Amino acid sequence: MRSLLLLGMTAALLGGAVWLAQTQSAVGPQAGEPAGRDQNQIQIEKGAKNPWTSLQVNADPEQFQFAVVADRTGGHRPKVFSQAVYRINLLQPQFVVSVGDLIEGYTLKEDVVTQEWQEFDGYVRHFAMPFFYVPGNHDLTNPMQVRVWDERYGRRYYSFLYKNVLFLCLSSESPPDGMGTIDPPQQKWVAQVLAAHPHVRWTFVFLHKPLWTDRDLEKNGWAAVEQALAGRNYTVFCGHVHRYQLFRRHGMDYYQLATTGGVSRMRGVDYGEFDHIAWVTMKKDRPVIAQVLLDGILPPDLRVPDSDEKGVPVKKVATYPAGGVVTLNGQPLPRAAVTLHRYIETSKTYRAVSDGWTDETGRFQLSTYTRFDGAPAGEF
Repeated sequence: MRSLLLLGMTAALLGGAVWLAQTQSAVGPQAGEPAGRDQNQIQIEKGAKNPWTSLQVNADPEQFQFAVVADRTGGHRPKVFSQAVYRINLLQPQFVVSVGDLIEGYTLKEDVVTQEWQEFDGYVRHFAMPFFYVPGNHDLTNPMQVRVWDERYGRRYYSFLYKNVLFLCLSSESPPDGMGTIDPPQQKWVAQVLAAHPHVRWTFVFLHKPLWTDRDLEKNGWAAVEQALAGRNYTVFCGHVHRYQLFRRHGMDYYQLATTGGVSRMRGVDYGEFDHIAWVTMKKDRPVIAQVLLDGILPPDLRVPDSDEKGVPVKKVATYPAGGVVTLNGQPLPRAAVTLHRYIETSKTYRAVSDGWTDETGRFQLSTYTRFDGAPAGEF
C-alpha cells in the first residue's frame, strides 16, 4: 500500500514537471536558462508549420556597416551637411568616410580658411562614431591651404584596417601644378600598402576626383593605382562632379557620389542630383551598397533639429526658360545629354553653362542653377 502511494505521488510530480516544461516552452525562453545556449540565435519553439521564413539571422562577426558622405561645398546649401550628421547618427554606422570638398576654400586668406575648418570640425565633432577626412580641390586649392591641412590633420593620404578590410584614403590634389593627380610619392606609397596587405577580404579606395575619366591615366597617376590594385577585390568612391554615376572598370564598381550639401541643381534621381550618403554593409566576402537619400532618414517624431549652418550663395546671372527637341534621322532621341558651352577667350577653352536630358519624346528643358530654370542670354 505504501509503495503504491509513493508511486502515485511520483507519477503526479512527473506529470506536473512535464506540464510545466510544456508551458514554459510555449511562452518562450525563461530567465535563468542554461548559459550554454547561443544568445546570437533566435530562440523560439518550432512546430510542424511555422510563421516565418528562416531562423538564420543576417549577422556575422565579420559583418559591419559604414557611411560615405559626398561633397559639401562649391557653394554649399544651408543646414544640409550639419543635419546630415544628425541623420547619420540615427543609422549608427561603425564609422563615416568622406570623399573631399569639405570647405569652400579657393582663397589666399588664411584666416578665412581657418574659420571654415573650425566651422566644419564643429559639425563633424557631433558624429557618434569616427569620421575620416579625405581632401578635395576646395580643401587643397593652393600651397597655403595644403600647409593648413598638414598643420591640422597631419596626412593627406593614409590607410587603415578594420576586420581584415583595407581602406585607402587618397589625395587627388597636389597644388600648385598637380591638381587632379596621384603624384609619384603617393603612387609608390599605394603600391607599398597594397603589397603589405595581399590577403585582406576587400579593399575600399576613397578619393575626390574621378581620375579614371581623364584622357591620360598614366599622366595623372591613376594607371599606377589601378595596376597596384589588380588581382584583388576592391570598390572605389569619389565625388567632385556633384552628380551620381556608377562606373564599372576591371570588373569592379567605381561610385561617383552626388552631394551631401554641395551645390546642385537638385533635379532628382533621374539626373543623379540629390543629397545622399552611400551606406555600405561589408558582408563576409563582399560589400552590399545602398544609396540613401538624406530626406528619407528621419527620427521618430519626423522632425530633424534645426541647424545654424549657413550656406554660400552662388553668384547668378539672369536665366530664361529654354528647351527643345532632339531628333536623329527624323526620330525623337531619348536620354540624350544637351549641354550649352561658352568659349572662354582667356583660357581658350569651353565651359559648360547649362544642360538637360531628353525624355522619351526627345524633349528637354535646360537648367543652369536650379531645376529647369533655363539658360542665360548669349551665344553658345
